[in-house]
Amino acid sequence: MTATLQSIEAEALKLSPDERAELIERLLVSVAPLPLSAMWQAEIERRVSDMDAGRTQPVPADDAFARIDKKLRQAGA
Repeated sequence: MTATLQSIEAEALKLSPDERAELIERLLVSVAPLPLSAMWQAEIERRVSDMDAGRTQPVPADDAFARIDKKLRQAGA
């Protein structure tokens, strides 16, 4: 790892978790932007809006995957 990359990483780790998540998203899109249909883009915007307005609450990924695994086991998958 170059000194520049190490320096950038050290600075990034000083960011809040929300800021790091935003940085990750921006970096990923800069490398491989994902083409989204208009329907998916609208759904994403609706969900973000709902979260920003407090109408929904985020669920940690571990919890979401555990719920999915449980449902799949119950369904016999």
